[in-house]
Amino acid sequence: MKYLILIIATVALFSFQKKNSEYIEIPQKIAFEQMQHEEGKKLMEKHCYLCHSPNAAENEGRIAPPMVAIKARYIDKGGLNKEEFVKQLTEFVKQPTKEKALMRGAVKKHGLMPKQDFPKGSLEKIAEFMFDYQIEEPRGFKAHWESHGNKTWIQSGQKYSEVASQKTYSDIGLEYALETKKVLGKTLMGTIQKKGTIAALDFCNVQAMPLTDSMAVKYNATIKRVSDKNRNPKNTANLEELKYISQFKKQMAKNGDIKPIVLEKGKKVHFYYPIETNTMCLQCHGKEIKPEVKTQILKLYPKDLAIDYNESEVRGMWSITFNKK
Repeated sequence: MKYLILIIATVALFSFQKKNSEYIEIPQKIAFEQMQHEEGKKLMEKHCYLCHSPNAAENEGRIAPPMVAIKARYIDKGGLNKEEFVKQLTEFVKQPTKEKALMRGAVKKHGLMPKQDFPKGSLEKIAEFMFDYQIEEPRGFKAHWESHGNKTWIQSGQKYSEVASQKTYSDIGLEYALETKKVLGKTLMGTIQKKGTIAALDFCNVQAMPLTDSMAVKYNATIKRVSDKNRNPKNTANLEELKYISQFKKQMAKNGDIKPIVLEKGKKVHFYYPIETNTMCLQCHGKEIKPEVKTQILKLYPKDLAIDYNESEVRGMWSITFNKK
């Protein structure tokens, strides 16, 4: 009898612990999955929306198909399952070629996507988010999609509901940097595609500073692009900024996912975030610049230092100062 009571008590205790463990683990699992989905969404907006913006007009700033068009072609029309989609998307982005491209019309219209390095694991997170959730569609995308002979547009995936949270100073600084980068980048790359590299140099010389200043006014902040190897003398980094550029370069050399630097000084927040090179940057900042482009660079910037870069190197950084909220 004594042993029977002991066995019953042990079973009851084990059942309670198991049930209690499940009760604890389920909320934690949901929170972890939500965090992963939120990370995938942010990575997509950070790394992809410069070229694949869902808000840019077709002929005014969009220089690649919106992300939802990629989803529509690969998943909702192509019928790829999650594993296939993640594999094909990541393989293409890591080494873009015309042979790998499913969206041949987009390649013909916009050109082949330039090769870029992404932080380890980020492409997979972006692809998983795209597969699992409905992503932002440009206005009129449904009609545009169906007008090309495709079936009735119904985007697959769950509706994404973002957990309300207060923005950190890092979030605010990154928003200012990425939005300014988007304004500059879409015009610059659009100019390269339509008019060529030399026209893009002229754009940078005349418009880059005013556009950056206009974004500073919009956000009531000081927004600068600075470098240790500047092209425009106005973009020369000061001693403190040089220290952080050096720090970012060391992090990049370790192939780490670089985090912003945020400093609170009195009523101000100082935010620093690296500017990295990709294949498109190398047309004007690489080791092998076309002679006619080099001639134009030296004409506009006689004391130019911003050359001899490889892909995925720190060319400078965003230096942003704003008031504490």
